[in-house]
Amino acid sequence: MGSVTERKSKSGGPSTWCAQIRRKKGKKVVFSLSQTFEREAAARTWMKKKEKELDKPGALERAIAGAKSPARPMLDDAIDRQVRESARELKKTKAQVLRSIRDDEIASMVCEDIRSEHLVAFAKRLLDGGREPSTVGNYMSHLSGLFSIARPAWGYQLDAQAMADAMTVCKRLGYIAKSNQRDRRPTLEELDRLMTYFLDAWQRRPSSIPMHRVTAFAIFSMRRQAEICRLKWVDLGIDRTMVRRMKHPGSAVGKDTKTLITPEARAVALAMPAGDDRIFPFNPDSVSTAFTRACKELEIEDLHFHDLRHDGISWLSERDIGTQIVKAHSGHRTSASLDRYTNIEKIGDKYAGWQWLPIVTEPVTTASASALSAQPRGERRYKRRGRAGGRRAAPSGSAPSV
Repeated sequence: MGSVTERKSKSGGPSTWCAQIRRKKGKKVVFSLSQTFEREAAARTWMKKKEKELDKPGALERAIAGAKSPARPMLDDAIDRQVRESARELKKTKAQVLRSIRDDEIASMVCEDIRSEHLVAFAKRLLDGGREPSTVGNYMSHLSGLFSIARPAWGYQLDAQAMADAMTVCKRLGYIAKSNQRDRRPTLEELDRLMTYFLDAWQRRPSSIPMHRVTAFAIFSMRRQAEICRLKWVDLGIDRTMVRRMKHPGSAVGKDTKTLITPEARAVALAMPAGDDRIFPFNPDSVSTAFTRACKELEIEDLHFHDLRHDGISWLSERDIGTQIVKAHSGHRTSASLDRYTNIEKIGDKYAGWQWLPIVTEPVTTASASALSAQPRGERRYKRRGRAGGRRAAPSGSAPSV
């Protein structure tokens, strides 16, 4: 079904009229055609004529084939080309966003026909579909990147100014917004429950990820879950470590970066068995899943694994050791970016005398090298020294038994 919409001139001149025709198969738009006219009557006449032509047998199929010709590439062609020709591996989030855009009707529009109103309508559909303004903002940001390179790189007529105009409109209408700054930190009581849960699970099933150690290391090292799972023994120094592919604003794949490491984090790392070149040879997604599942079962609300990094950075700041030293541990390049992660609760050492530190720094041994290498990578089996596992951890609030 076609439509005719009025476009008012920003300069106060006469309006123009845009006629647009869309054909769907199921819920997906498979063909889109638009043209602008100075008079409404001319726009409606053109629309009726084109719709009549498309109703003829085989006309829609021929139109689709013609629209997908190299001379008139569609937005999904531009998306595919960006994915195919990008020299840098796309991040997981960006790849997922681009796939979602390809499923929207705007992806079936010819590049040169996409104007700001189409982009605003796309943002509105995302918002109406239940996405938060911050998420819609991420979608528009990734799409904006495509608009900035499509014309100079491949000759695809995506209008970067139309995207800029759409971003301005979406901001003013509240369709997009920046992500809310999180200030969530785990309390000592919540951590006690989590650590008890993780230790109990690991003692009953030594082949599982020792999440009590991973959790403690995440706090004291201030590292992200993927960075933790990439850390190698050769990266660990006396007072600093090499963080492989650390998130970097100028690099999609991150950069290897040296950071300081706290004595607590180093002690946790040294307690791990040396059965792999990595200190924590686990799948980052498995770590995230284990943490999320534990929070759900323990009814700990709104706590993410990444909040442990916030907690560690805030812990250092609360000890008043200086911004430059905190940045040297966290890896932040500017004080402004560091401030987003710092949530001061009270001055002092939150983890002074923490009952779990002796537990997570007690060395563990691994099975023989042959048995270890026979297991799937990232799913190594661990066994506490001198114990077969199966003992339950102490109840919350008391010193854990080891």
